Amino acid sequence: MVGSVLFLIVIGIFSMIFSYTLIEWYASSWVFDDIQKIPHNRVALVLGTSRRMADGTPNLYFKYRIKAAVALYNEQKIDFFLVSGDNSLTYYNEPMDMKKALMDAGIPEKIIFLDYAGFRTLDSVVRAHKVFGQSRYTVVSQPFHNKRAIFIARQYGIQAIAYNAQDVSAQIGLKTQIREIFARVNVFLDLYILFTKPKFLGEAVKIF
Repeated sequence: MVGSVLFLIVIGIFSMIFSYTLIEWYASSWVFDDIQKIPHNRVALVLGTSRRMADGTPNLYFKYRIKAAVALYNEQKIDFFLVSGDNSLTYYNEPMDMKKALMDAGIPEKIIFLDYAGFRTLDSVVRAHKVFGQSRYTVVSQPFHNKRAIFIARQYGIQAIAYNAQDVSAQIGLKTQIREIFARVNVFLDLYILFTKPKFLGEAVKIF
């Protein structure tokens, strides 16, 4: 019994190290910090997060993603935005919050498209291709999130690249970084064992 428990613990630790390291290595070639070096893409996929933390304070992940997305547009690295996030609750609407923040920063409303069914990173990445018709696009999020998104996209044959938004401090982002370890293990479960699909697909939407 003890031996079996120890074996499972070792397997679990190995899985976490393997998945985290592989995604980190695999995605590095398609993730950019320098806005001058990132190639132009027609669409930026901005991955959702809440505008505010549970205590009501501003969410820096949200703030920095919007800032990075605006910078891409101002540098003429993208032409349209697809903001993808969770809208499963009546008073919680990540895509609309991102749209409002982009417009407040001077982005024209007509170039912002909303994906209300980006419940998970996998959903956002796959729906951008299958629903919104994009076979290549630029993901916008923090570095750890971008790498996971790029790994998923490339496994689906999507020619995605990513631009890194500013990260938050280790103290503020500790819980998120811990969750990321398990999220990367889950990527392998989703892609190669469970063959998880987006919760919703639906009719095609044209980004013009």
